Amino acid sequence: MHLSEYDFELPQHLIAQNPLGDRSASRLLSMDRSSKQIGHHRFTDLPELLRDGDLLVRNETRVIPARLLGKKESGGQVELLLVKQCDPVQNVWRCMTRSSKPVRVGARLDFSAGVYGEVVEAIEDGHRLVRFTAPDNFLETLERVGHMPLPPYIRREDHEQDKDRYQTVFANKPGAIAAPTAGLHFTEEIFSALATRNIDVCSITLHVGPGTFLPVRTEKLDDHRMHSEAYEVTEEAAQQINRARAEGRRIIALGTTVTRTLEHAVDDNGLLQAGQGETALFIRPGFQFRLVDALITNFHLPKSTLLVLVSAFAGKDFILKAYREAVEQEYRFFSYGDCMLIE
Repeated sequence: MHLSEYDFELPQHLIAQNPLGDRSASRLLSMDRSSKQIGHHRFTDLPELLRDGDLLVRNETRVIPARLLGKKESGGQVELLLVKQCDPVQNVWRCMTRSSKPVRVGARLDFSAGVYGEVVEAIEDGHRLVRFTAPDNFLETLERVGHMPLPPYIRREDHEQDKDRYQTVFANKPGAIAAPTAGLHFTEEIFSALATRNIDVCSITLHVGPGTFLPVRTEKLDDHRMHSEAYEVTEEAAQQINRARAEGRRIIALGTTVTRTLEHAVDDNGLLQAGQGETALFIRPGFQFRLVDALITNFHLPKSTLLVLVSAFAGKDFILKAYREAVEQEYRFFSYGDCMLIE
């Protein structure tokens, strides 16, 4: 399997740069894996497209304003992206850095509002471990001084609206540096409509890391290694999902992050195991899905691990056909774009 097989032509104007005024005003492309039929809908049609008794599993991670803009002691500008908290006691974070010169160990960084960072170690991939101090609770301070970590294909600075719109309405567990974007289309009204159709909802957590937007640098897919991401499946969620499976109801994964979490945490008997951990699961063609029956997902970048994942679920040729049709129909692509339902 080669990365070059997962490519498609995408006009730049179809890459959504801003969210729609209404979350649920997106378009929805449906794919039926059995009949190979493609349909075109509005996202508000979703409750009618799903089946009575389905169980929708969503990711309740919350994106933190993980992008910090500051200055070095020399006066030079520096930008950090907080990747993961490594030491909660000392408030040390793994960070990606950007500056005119590499940030040296021992450097003291000023991010204003009393937020300072000290580089304590240089580690693999050019990342740095940085110890932060702040006058108040660090995560609360981040909400004031940090910037939302919009993906690089959104070619603008973040706006105030992004703190709301690059976040699902059900986000409540801080820790992600990228949104689980399939969930951005949902409103409380959509969830109410699902309930009237007897479609249950449960939540798991996967804190989305930088691997979701970093380019794949190996041509052979088997040579690629995913960044690990922290997840949690509560006992309640595991029981609800396992009960739905035992009753023959479909498990609908809201996004690739949910898909990877469920397929990582399922055991050899097909039972989802509760617990916390990390997953670096790379789903590619040939993977045997044991829990996920249908997938709601946005459109993904060419030659990305996420495009490979949906190709494993629906078949590469069928996915690329659907993407070509989406381009012809001028769907909006990527994080703030439209979405798909693959059944």
